[in-house]
Amino acid sequence: TLIFPFKLRNPKPSPIYITIMGCLFCTVNGYLQARYMMFFADYPSSWLLQPNFWIGVIAFFSGMYINIQADYILMNLRKPGEKEYKIPRGGAFEYVSGANFFGEILEGTGYAIAC
Repeated sequence: TLIFPFKLRNPKPSPIYITIMGCLFCTVNGYLQARYMMFFADYPSSWLLQPNFWIGVIAFFSGMYINIQADYILMNLRKPGEKEYKIPRGGAFEYVSGANFFGEILEGTGYAIAC
């Protein structure tokens, strides 16, 4: 959310309300999840040894890797000055057309499985 826009070479202008709404959503979402995990969730110590926790952690970090790799591929798809359409190749783009979205979905699924 925060890294990708700053790594773009020539970003197109975006309406400020989209940026504000994105920040607002991420802030409220993060607050609600952190509040639940800190004050309402009751996880015993043995939870860290459960298979679903480790499957979720592996899925989460796999999704994060796919997402970062896909962002890198997309950012380097065109050379400076090029404007033609290009199809991304490599990484998870060999299996799905929206590898960055797939990575996001895998991250969320891993979080849900672990918790």
